[in-house]
Amino acid sequence: MPTRLPARRSPPIGFAHRGARAHARENTLEAFLLARRLGATGLESDVWVTSDGEVVLDHDGVLGRVRKRPLSGVQRASLPGHIPTLEELYLACGTDFELALDIKDPAAIGGVVATAQRYGATDRLWVCHHDWRLVASWRDLDPDIKLVDSTRLRSMKDGAERRAAQLADAGIDAVNLHVSDWSGGLTTLFHRFERYAFAWDAQFDRQLDELVDMGIDAVFSDHTDRMTGAIERFFPKD
Repeated sequence: MPTRLPARRSPPIGFAHRGARAHARENTLEAFLLARRLGATGLESDVWVTSDGEVVLDHDGVLGRVRKRPLSGVQRASLPGHIPTLEELYLACGTDFELALDIKDPAAIGGVVATAQRYGATDRLWVCHHDWRLVASWRDLDPDIKLVDSTRLRSMKDGAERRAAQLADAGIDAVNLHVSDWSGGLTTLFHRFERYAFAWDAQFDRQLDELVDMGIDAVFSDHTDRMTGAIERFFPKD
């Protein structure tokens, strides 16, 4: 079926949020590999750096439930086996996919970019953070990485059009908003400024269909099977 509004990227990227999170333990190599087998064209995770400089993938960034220790104070060898490094992700899954990384610890960005450079994957790396000015400062690390402003519509105090103009001036490639923030008018607005429109927390068939129909450029979902199904409904494989 044709989409109602054109996207800048067709078909949109299907990012498996923390891997195939609805089907396997999140942020594990098993979850990432399963997401790829289920048809995800992108993977998503959160990034931290250990005390010995290893870039690792984990959501909360702490060890322990009672005596919590930040990953920044722990060496890689002391981490549980299910927490992978970014390098281990590339070794297990290859590089033939888009990778969105939420930079939870800004100290990790140098290691993230260096690792992607070693694997020739900088042109498929999307680095995300809620402070768009900080994100803009990362452009000097590599000209090919993609920069993403991850935020909410309510946080744009000067309005969406002003933010779109700021992102365009700063060279930030995409804005990532919650699924409930998006409308066809808003995707059209950011596309007018030649910025990609990403949507996170898209979990249900109706949401996914509506996003693709309104010209979204990427979706993030825990349910990789639903996500790939929605994209294929609009962009059937030959």
